Amino acid sequence: MIKGETEEPYTGEYCHFNEDGIYLCAGCGNQLFSSEDKFDPGSGWPSFHQTIDPGRIEQKDEKTDEDSKIEVVCANCHGHLGHLFGEGASPEDRRYCINSAALKFQPV
Repeated sequence: MIKGETEEPYTGEYCHFNEDGIYLCAGCGNQLFSSEDKFDPGSGWPSFHQTIDPGRIEQKDEKTDEDSKIEVVCANCHGHLGHLFGEGASPEDRRYCINSAALKFQPV
């Protein structure tokens, strides 16, 4: 996978992974997501309703010829994590669609 790109759907280590713990940034170890907020929307990527703390990620508008979407990067090392879809008021309206390659898992 080239830096900043998206891995192929259903190929990532954490796509169908369901253990309890914390998902860290693979680049710097920043704690990003809890397994309690992970769900399977059928997209092929690990998805989360919310972050552990909103300050742990940054959002960037990403405009292409075909689409506009929000890129999600680690607030600590600025590594590409994935994208945010559905910016609703409640966590259930949001989906952080994250590359497995951008994560490390820490069991609790």
